[in-house]
Amino acid sequence: MSRLAPGMVIDGFRVEEKLHKGGMATLWHVTRVDGKQDGDSERRLLMKIPILGDNSDPAAIVGFEVEQMIMPKLTGIHVPHFVASGDFTGQPYIVMEEIAGKSLRSRFDEAPLPIDEVVSIGIRVATALHDLHRQNVIHLDLKPSNIMFRETGEAILIDYGLARHDKLPDLLAEEFRLPMGTGPYISPEQVLHIRNDPRSDLFALGVLMYHLATGERPYGFPTSVPGLRRRLYRDPVPPRALNADIPAWLQELILRCLEVNPAKRHDTAAQLVLDLQNPDQVKLTKRAEKRVRDGMFKVARRWFRSIGMEYVPQQSAATQLTRAPIIVVAIDLNFGSEALAESLRVAARRVLQTEPGARLACVTVRKTNRIGMDDLVDREGRNIHVKHLVGLKHWARPLNISAEKITYHVLEAPDPATAIIDYAKVNAVDHIVIGSRGSSAFRRYLGSVSSEVVALAECTVTVVKTPGSSSQAGLQAVMPPPPGETEGAQAGTMH
Repeated sequence: MSRLAPGMVIDGFRVEEKLHKGGMATLWHVTRVDGKQDGDSERRLLMKIPILGDNSDPAAIVGFEVEQMIMPKLTGIHVPHFVASGDFTGQPYIVMEEIAGKSLRSRFDEAPLPIDEVVSIGIRVATALHDLHRQNVIHLDLKPSNIMFRETGEAILIDYGLARHDKLPDLLAEEFRLPMGTGPYISPEQVLHIRNDPRSDLFALGVLMYHLATGERPYGFPTSVPGLRRRLYRDPVPPRALNADIPAWLQELILRCLEVNPAKRHDTAAQLVLDLQNPDQVKLTKRAEKRVRDGMFKVARRWFRSIGMEYVPQQSAATQLTRAPIIVVAIDLNFGSEALAESLRVAARRVLQTEPGARLACVTVRKTNRIGMDDLVDREGRNIHVKHLVGLKHWARPLNISAEKITYHVLEAPDPATAIIDYAKVNAVDHIVIGSRGSSAFRRYLGSVSSEVVALAECTVTVVKTPGSSSQAGLQAVMPPPPGETEGAQAGTMH
């Protein structure tokens, strides 16, 4: 392996200029010279090359191998586009899309940031994490320098040297016994050598939001294992004690992310997104009003419990996401019958019984005019939006679901089907339950809504009909068509 210099050609890539040199790798701007046309000719390309020498950290070398394994399997807008790699038998490298702009690190110099910006960053990063987790990958090194943003606003997660892929060997766990991560952001379970729980990334995001909102790190910058273990028993200063502008609901979510036990955090990143986007529906607990750290007696009890502490990890990122889906029930409050309302409740109960970790989002659409003003109150002078919100809560009351597992949403749009589909896409919904009337003056209209949702939604859709409404009365669960198929999704009956 020779020393790189501008003008050198490696496997069809011309080295142009050095962009950055870190402790473990150098980054170079490169261009294609091999004539391949796969879309990369229009991208700026980045070549990452590990720094190898007598003092090279073995973990860094293994981490580079891990990144070479994982990056080719990643897709989507929230990760850099992978182009090529070279192994250690010649010149090791990874060529990927070069992301324009700066990392999130630059914003920390100005912390505390406005609360709206903290929330926006939290939503975008959690959305990227959920997309990553759906690809069977846990990042495990989420920190400001590993987060960038596209010009269109989406968060991009970079640097997969410490990541874990459910379907690939975990080389780092197999070869090393020390905690792997970056001091301020490493989760308690990572300190205990557990690397297969996606909620570890939520802990790191909680640290990021805490720092952005307060200007302080919740656990400082520990550089030793004893320093890392302090987060197993010592709670951080409550954010609102450092910044009084932080609302109670945001402190609730940040401290929930920072819970020592992963089971007390959100089950998935998508569920965190749902809460960040709906602050008025966040269930407040003692976390929200906390103003001082726990007393030494409580800390001492936790310290004793932390001695020899072990967690039972999740089997995989995919398992965790499967156990905690987001379910939408679309309810028509204008023309619905009580029979259909009850059928929807029955369907919701069945789903929740099979998915005890699910979050239920009750959604109705208030149809608005495409042109012109809409009435804000009804004939009795009641606010229509609030009226619909009360109607949703009335529908859900017989389900007897705990407040932290259910939310209510009144969407206002001229096209109900599009509103439901867009809501499902934005909130990473896993399953939509929607009603369809068998006999009604509005059957054709309502049927078109459910049919359009079935045809265009990117998740499972269950269509509910009232008993006796047709020869096919009951529940039909419609799965999205396989990749590459655009029509002809098959319907099956849920029992």
